[in-house]
Amino acid sequence: MKKIILYSDGACSGNPGPGGYGTVLLFTAKNKIHRKELSGGEKSTTNNRMELTAAIKGLQALKEPCEVELFSDSKYVVDAVNKGWAKRWQANNWQRNKTDKALNVDLWEVLLDLLQQHKVTCNWVKGHADNEENERCDLLAKQAIAELKQ
Repeated sequence: MKKIILYSDGACSGNPGPGGYGTVLLFTAKNKIHRKELSGGEKSTTNNRMELTAAIKGLQALKEPCEVELFSDSKYVVDAVNKGWAKRWQANNWQRNKTDKALNVDLWEVLLDLLQQHKVTCNWVKGHADNEENERCDLLAKQAIAELKQ
């Protein structure tokens, strides 16, 4: 199974507002690091939707099942996966609790499916803390927003 390092970040200018995502995929083969960068955006979205989209787009770019180290500065994404919240919401017909519906169900369904296809370890990384790849993802996301505003 190929080992992939995936960094992802989402951003929004206003919440809701125009949003962007950035993803960096790293793969080492024959002592050479291969890199792929992805980005895009939506005219009206939320920060959490862009955080989810960044992770989804990175995983969707993989052509076969892989072992993935996913790094995100989104506690929303990392905690919902690592603490089992998203699976619990799904099992409870997308209810977070007795009164609150889960948000972003369409994206959570896609992400949970992708997590079944790959062996993914989610790691939280502090945003804007000089992590080179996280900073690159943030820049890609902001560039996508800037393109939408033109």
